[in-house]
Order: sequence, then C-alpha cells, then structure tokens
Amino acid sequence: MIAFTSGAAEKLRELRGADPARAYLRLYVAGRSCSGYQYGLAFDSSTDGTDEVVEAAGIPVAIDEQSRPYCDGATIEYVDEAEYPGGGFRVTNPRLEAGGSCGGSCSCGR
Repeated sequence: MIAFTSGAAEKLRELRGADPARAYLRLYVAGRSCSGYQYGLAFDSSTDGTDEVVEAAGIPVAIDEQSRPYCDGATIEYVDEAEYPGGGFRVTNPRLEAGGSCGGSCSCGR
C-alpha cells in the first residue's frame, strides 16, 4: 500500500524512538491544490475503529478511512534540500493524476 525510502524509514525510527505517544505514524490527505494532493504526517498514540493500519519498513502507519484511497501507492521519502531546510518528508503518489483540482482554470498556469 505505501513504501518508505531507506532514508525516510531510518529518520522515522529515530524520531519515533520508544515513545508510546508515537506508536503510530499517521498518514493523511491534508487537501488538494493546483499541484495535486497535499499529504500530512504526524505521530499518534492510538487509532480508532475506522483507521487502516499497515506496516511499512517495520513502522505501523495509521490511515483514516477518507485518506485511504489517496494513500495507496504512496512513497514517503526524507529529503534535505533547499526547499526543506534542515530536512523534511515528501510524499509522492504516481498512481494519482499529477494535476490538481483547478481543472486548468486557476492562476497557476495549468
């Protein structure tokens, strides 16, 4: 369903540690814009009855029911580039169309 690059898995294990408040990594869709789906990541101590829990690289990932269809096929990578000063995570999903929700009518030039 989802995959981590080796760098992302290593960084997530480091951040998660043994803290029970960080038992799960929550992956969710935070919105959709001209550049496509925007994903969010957060640690969570629990899940609810509607979450799907998958394991990737030994990390339990909780995905809520509404986000699930948009997370299937996603890859999470850790990047340390100019756009992520100090490092950050990027979620990509080639399964989903690259375009956003504007249908070409917004000022983004699509």
